[in-house]
Amino acid sequence: MLLVVEIAAFSLRSPAFLSAGNISNLLAFTPELGMITLGMTLLMTAGEFDLSVGSVFGFAPIIMWTLYNTHIAPLEVGFVVALLFAVIVGLANGWFVTYLKIPSFLVTLGMLLVVRGIALYVTDGFPQRTWTADAPLMKIVVGEFAIGDLYIYASLLWFILFAIILGYVLTESKAGNWIQAAGGNPEAARARGVRVTYTKIALFILTAVLSAYAGITSSIRVSAANPNSGTGYELEVIAMVVIGGTALTGGRGTIIGTVIGVLILRTMRNGIVLIGVPGLAYNIFVGGIILAMMALHSWLERRHHAGT
Repeated sequence: MLLVVEIAAFSLRSPAFLSAGNISNLLAFTPELGMITLGMTLLMTAGEFDLSVGSVFGFAPIIMWTLYNTHIAPLEVGFVVALLFAVIVGLANGWFVTYLKIPSFLVTLGMLLVVRGIALYVTDGFPQRTWTADAPLMKIVVGEFAIGDLYIYASLLWFILFAIILGYVLTESKAGNWIQAAGGNPEAARARGVRVTYTKIALFILTAVLSAYAGITSSIRVSAANPNSGTGYELEVIAMVVIGGTALTGGRGTIIGTVIGVLILRTMRNGIVLIGVPGLAYNIFVGGIILAMMALHSWLERRHHAGT
């Protein structure tokens, strides 16, 4: 309902909102944050957070393009190495959380600083060149094609595919049951034979890999690999997931809701600029939406428990 209201309001205030060019711009950036939210949805359903997603988003393309620009490896090899780096980050996060019993908030906050610091140190704070590459990988990841006046990037198709797969995993598979059980009551889940530790580590790895893939996608689309890219994404991603209906305390999550949450905030960012609201006011609207949605979720929970 909120998304429909947004679209109607912005369409009435700005005729350009529903233009093919604006929709193309909106759909170009949405998949990049959207991919991160998919992993975060599963992780938060399992009762954990990952604040390092923004730094992994920024560092993964730095690895890939540094290897390519220094002629150490082809672009495809750099792509694989960047994803392997994300696996290591996710594995480290999961190990600290599950084996050392450190809260994921603190672990991933520390990892955020470590990864961002490495990115800045490796690059001396300067972006990496990307526009000299002409590899099939770039077209596979972010190929562009037109449907009439509407321009679509391949990243949107990848986002839809990932959403379908992870939505099926969460709602229709044994792994999805394990994820929800791990977040709802981990001790009871262990007593039932759920491999809670394995599940959480796997989800930390998945979230990091999706963040890395999203960062690589962004670097190809905008022809820049900036070590500071992705700053602040972790909080925006969590906001999208929460707005979509995933419980902050774990145990309940929805991929469809997350996709709608992504569209709500991306539409909000796009629309307020078109109708003349300063872009710096975006956080005010985001904060207001989060508070309103939390109040709504709380009310619905109370009604549910009251049986009305």
